[in-house]
Amino acid sequence: MALIACPECGKEVSTEAGACPACGYPLAQRSEAAAPSPQARASALEAVDLQSVLLEVRPSWWNFGWHLLFFWLLVPLLVALYRRHSFAMRIYSDRVSVEEGFWSKESSEFFIKDICSIDVRQGVWGRMVGIGDVTISTAATVDAAEEARGVAQPNRIKELLISQRQQSST
Repeated sequence: MALIACPECGKEVSTEAGACPACGYPLAQRSEAAAPSPQARASALEAVDLQSVLLEVRPSWWNFGWHLLFFWLLVPLLVALYRRHSFAMRIYSDRVSVEEGFWSKESSEFFIKDICSIDVRQGVWGRMVGIGDVTISTAATVDAAEEARGVAQPNRIKELLISQRQQSST
């Protein structure tokens, strides 16, 4: 008489028993010759190990969603900071100073009395949030334009320049 593990509860049961005494699971009549030996079980496990992999499981990309989201939010933030700090327009009572560049600086100044025209461009989104492009044309420049892109309250800038121009001409 040999002992086998019950498939249901795992306790040792005689091969001659009709059912497991612990859980009542019905057992088929097995002979000692039919029961696999420990060497046969080991060779079966080795055969399974030699087979090819059916499935390799790795964490889903959805698991890293927040990491990817913050990575992509970080890059535009750095670009925005760079672009925002690489332009400055200062309006004085008699002149306008424009400074461009982050690592290397380029600055230009022109007098308010030399301004010929001031153009404001705003798209739909720009009108909703109050930003736009201001282009200042002067008589002294060959290109005839100094452009400030994406500035807040562009119409206020235009009105300030017009009022300063009118004060300087009187």
